[in-house]
Amino acid sequence: MLYNKTTKQKITEKIKIADSFWKKFKGLMFSSEPDYALIFELEKEGKLNASIHMLFVFYAIDVVYLDSNKKVVDIKLNLKPWALNYTPKKPSKYFIEFLAGTIKEKIALNDELNWS
Repeated sequence: MLYNKTTKQKITEKIKIADSFWKKFKGLMFSSEPDYALIFELEKEGKLNASIHMLFVFYAIDVVYLDSNKKVVDIKLNLKPWALNYTPKKPSKYFIEFLAGTIKEKIALNDELNWS
C-alpha cells in the first residue's frame, strides 16, 4: 500500500517495487496500463540517475520524485508516451510511476509518503 503520511490518505492499495536491474531497466515499457504504482529506489540520491524516458510506454503517466526521507521533491503530471527525457528538478532517491490521473489531488510537493 502507498500512503501519504502528510495528509493521512491512502493513495493506492497496489504497489510493485522495481528491485532488480531488469525491473528497473524495463519499468513500464511494453506493458498495458497499470493498476498499481511502480516504485524505484535508486542507489544514490541525484538528478541525472533519476531521469526517465517514455520510449515504448504507450500511455501517459504521472511521476513523483522523493528524496532520501521520502519527501516529495518534484511531480510530473501527464508525461506523454515517447517523451525522450524527464529529469527531476531536485535530487531524488526514489521515484514512483502511476497511470496518468491516478494521483490528482492526492500528492503535493513536500508531502511525505510511505509504502509497505
